[in-house]
Amino acid sequence: MANELKVALDHVIGRIAPFHEQAALDAKAHSDQLTKPTGSLGKLEDIAFRIAGITGSLWPDLSRKAVVVMAGDHGVCEEGVSAYPQEVTPQMVLNFLSGGAAVNVLARQAGTDVYCVDIGVNADIEHPDLLSRKIVRGTANMAKQPAMSGEEALRALLAGVRVAEELAERGYRLFATGEMGIGNTTPSAAITTVLTGLSPELSVGRGTGINDEGWRHKIEVVKRAIEVNQPDASDPMDVLAKVGGAEIAGLAGFIIGAAAHGCPVVIDGFISSVAALVAVRLAEQAKPYLFASHLSQEQGHAVVLESMGLSPMVQLDMRLGEGTGAVLCFHFVDAALKLMQEMATFASAGVSRE
Repeated sequence: MANELKVALDHVIGRIAPFHEQAALDAKAHSDQLTKPTGSLGKLEDIAFRIAGITGSLWPDLSRKAVVVMAGDHGVCEEGVSAYPQEVTPQMVLNFLSGGAAVNVLARQAGTDVYCVDIGVNADIEHPDLLSRKIVRGTANMAKQPAMSGEEALRALLAGVRVAEELAERGYRLFATGEMGIGNTTPSAAITTVLTGLSPELSVGRGTGINDEGWRHKIEVVKRAIEVNQPDASDPMDVLAKVGGAEIAGLAGFIIGAAAHGCPVVIDGFISSVAALVAVRLAEQAKPYLFASHLSQEQGHAVVLESMGLSPMVQLDMRLGEGTGAVLCFHFVDAALKLMQEMATFASAGVSRE
């Protein structure tokens, strides 16, 4: 079964089209004709060029947008690494589904649909709008044993691929990644340490707001998990299975699936960025499809983004997750495309360039 799953993943990765360099150059040429000094719109211009390179079109229609919130629980919560109990995960899933979470508010403002996916919640959740893709009922305690088997990690990743395929087939063309899972900054820090070489002292952050004693304990838990499981840094699936989480795997698969359908993905904070790092290590060709939204307060986030060559659009001192920062940055993507489409050129406006 594991071999069949690996073949399925390789097939999806093989469908990721290369970045359209000429389309990006054409977008830059057009931008340079607009009534502004060359490069004066900064990152907004870069966004427009990259969107053109991703889609192969100077005027892509990205009006149908969705944020996908993957939810899962973590056995490592047994170690007391979070300020909140695990029961919050299913409670927040229902909050997303009822439209009451921060990401729902920001998504409504951005004209974005919210999809919540149960990929590893340790509870039975029933709701007509829930995308139920449960692979595990929470991961095992990675401080004592692998969080997931290799097959479970692959199945979670492919579940994320399928969600991307379903939404792309419904006509969505721009995505944001979000997550919910009490304790998930701990596996994210462990993955960061293994894949980037950053020490646990620098990869482990405050998560839900733990104090100094809790932070030091969390560092020791991450060190123990890595020592117990010995994840292979050269094998991202091994790392994901041993010290990861179902929602992290699901988001990594979602990113690969979105890229295979030619859709750009705006990634959220630390956990979403770690999932993106796993996706890029599995499929380097997915990297051009990614946009970093914001730099969170989690101290390992900057290194994760740098390791992928990504620069965040903004820094707002956020650390909520859910996809909130990514959805906020949809406004910048919209603005970049509107500027390209609606600004006058020097010639059309009769404005002298000299």
